[in-house]
Amino acid sequence: MKKAFSHKITIALLSLVLLTSCKDLFDESNIKNNPNAVTDVDVATLLGGTLLGVSMLHEDTDVRISAIWAGELNGLSRQHQAYASYIVSASTFGWSPLYPIASQARLIQTKADIVGDKWTKGVGQVLEGLVMAKATDLYGDVPYSQAFDDVKYPTPVFDKQADVYTALQTTLDNAIQNLSAASGLAFASQDFIYKGNVSKWKAAAYTLKARLYLHTGDYAKAVTNATLGISSTAGDALTPHGTSQGVDDNQNYDFFRITRAGDTGFDGAYLPMLMQSRINSANTKTDETALYNHYFKIGISTTGALDPNTVDGAFTEDAFHPIITYYENELILAEAQARLGANDQALAALNVVRAGLASGYINGKRLSATGLKYNAYTLSDFAPDGLANSMKLATVQTALLYEIIAQRYIFFLMQYEAFNDVRRLEKATPVVQLPIPLYAGVKKPERFIYPQNEINTNPNVPKPLPDQFTKVTIFQ
Repeated sequence: MKKAFSHKITIALLSLVLLTSCKDLFDESNIKNNPNAVTDVDVATLLGGTLLGVSMLHEDTDVRISAIWAGELNGLSRQHQAYASYIVSASTFGWSPLYPIASQARLIQTKADIVGDKWTKGVGQVLEGLVMAKATDLYGDVPYSQAFDDVKYPTPVFDKQADVYTALQTTLDNAIQNLSAASGLAFASQDFIYKGNVSKWKAAAYTLKARLYLHTGDYAKAVTNATLGISSTAGDALTPHGTSQGVDDNQNYDFFRITRAGDTGFDGAYLPMLMQSRINSANTKTDETALYNHYFKIGISTTGALDPNTVDGAFTEDAFHPIITYYENELILAEAQARLGANDQALAALNVVRAGLASGYINGKRLSATGLKYNAYTLSDFAPDGLANSMKLATVQTALLYEIIAQRYIFFLMQYEAFNDVRRLEKATPVVQLPIPLYAGVKKPERFIYPQNEINTNPNVPKPLPDQFTKVTIFQ
């Protein structure tokens, strides 16, 4: 990512290898068989490469599949057309580089312990949390407690999803404790996310904890942690990109515009339908036209197609990509407070996000001033006859919740948290869901299925094997 930040030559070379040849890199036997055998890399270099790997996992094919299964994106050709029909097999999915990157995050912690570096260890724990949260969110029960010692545990057990969540909260608590230490080794030159700012990493850990508590329905703890979480857009964890194709460009741009133009798009997807219905509503306090045009552009792949905006919008070659952000933090606060019945506090958090969008900021970019309006709401706007209650829901609480979850859905485009939300909202009380027509009368996908390689080599894989329509435990 040479145009976005400066590294030493060793870091740049490691980044190039990870970004362009990650699959080959993790096929190396000394890593595949024993990640902890990589002992000749210093912790600073390891941190830079692992950060890149974690960033990659937030822009990969699995994220695209989750966007399709959330109804935000549509698969139109080749294998992505099959994904849109929920046709997958065990060979569709793989745990490389997901688990190798998690192993590297754990190795950072081991190496940091050797030199007594609590700050770097804390960052490694946050990175481990990000990777393993993705694993359990998409797959349910996964190896975790035995996952990183393949000498002692060559076929690790699959921990129950609830236990993985509990362990992740402990990992993040430990990260916060380490990031609160009075001193540690500087790592700014290896950190292209926060430039070595320990306070920002600590806030991100709190926001990640809040996200996980929202998933499990512990709304009071979600509020407590989000209150300590990312406190401004300056704390957004964004992956920077440049304009060197195949080296540092945005992976969505590369897929949407270069390697697989037309394989996916927004024709037939629910997200543009939802946004158009809001744009055409009687809500005079909101105009999302600018955001709509930021996401979508007509006719890039073929005439008349509703394509991802790779020209001057969200998916340009050098666009930042979100990992965890201030807007997410405030929307966690908004939803959790609303579910606790604290409508005033929920509305205040929602209006913070609206004020940010009104300024034009989203994920490191600026929206056009044309068609941009997010005036502050009042609770009366969510009364049965209120201008923000287009669904004519019976109570202020449910109407406010609907607006919050709609705003989350819109904001989470190309983030797998949208797929988490679609599944989570089936269980969260009071039940308020988006009317996604793609799911009407058909089974909808609830999880990724275990990779074939894991089925072949690990006798601890859950039996019977769950299919893609079997709910994961925390969303049952």
